[in-house]
Amino acid sequence: MPALPFALVAIVCYLAAGLWQSLSLARRVAERPSWVRSAGLIALGCHTFIIALAIIGPHGLHLGLTQSAALVGWLVVALLLAASLFKPVLNAGVCVFPLAAITIVGVVGMPSRMIESGVSPGLYFHILSSIAAFSFLAIAAVQAALLGFQHHALKRRQTSGIVQVLPPLTRMEQLLFELIWCGMLLLTVAIVSGFVFVDNLFAQHLAHKTILSLLAWLIFAGLLAGHHLLGWRGPKAVRWTLAGAAMLVLAFFGTKFVLEYIFHYNA
Repeated sequence: MPALPFALVAIVCYLAAGLWQSLSLARRVAERPSWVRSAGLIALGCHTFIIALAIIGPHGLHLGLTQSAALVGWLVVALLLAASLFKPVLNAGVCVFPLAAITIVGVVGMPSRMIESGVSPGLYFHILSSIAAFSFLAIAAVQAALLGFQHHALKRRQTSGIVQVLPPLTRMEQLLFELIWCGMLLLTVAIVSGFVFVDNLFAQHLAHKTILSLLAWLIFAGLLAGHHLLGWRGPKAVRWTLAGAAMLVLAFFGTKFVLEYIFHYNA
């Protein structure tokens, strides 16, 4: 299989980058952000080739569960590496890199046969904006988890270990809301473009995805409103972020899983 050598390189590099970042957070090794980025870029390059082979087909796009997960994993890593040049978000790689490796295992080992044929430019725009929104909000979820751990440690007066490596609490919260704002703008674009370009967005096989996406939008909108008007932050912001992200996971992957593996729906 042509993708297998690239998959092995990508998986090894992703796991190595994630492991090093984990050890540096635990203060077991020195921080090496340039090394972590380099390993991530090598993995991302191989990941790109795998995505091209897995998704682009002669009769349309293969956008089943495993292909979609691999595409989301690719974009999350790309956004993380790009953002890490300007923002201290590379710590999210502790979760992002291993998860990206898992998506490669899935797409190589269990490729889906679901095909999207006759995709219009408008539908392409909807798909890309949806994946971009999910990617930003997925990074926000990891950032929220780190923020929650930081809050818990500081509350118990544990100021050693990971807490010493993470940016200050206020900076972590600022990064979280910056990510949520970016994700919310893209999610709004994705939902609006869905109503414009997708025929019957509440059709039987799209109703659950649409409703869950709208619920996720409401959760994140409520969080941003609460933060702006009521000063919500800390653990409350963490809980709302994780709840919204969980709703998006159900919308994006839960729906695909049910369609492909329970109802055997083939687009």
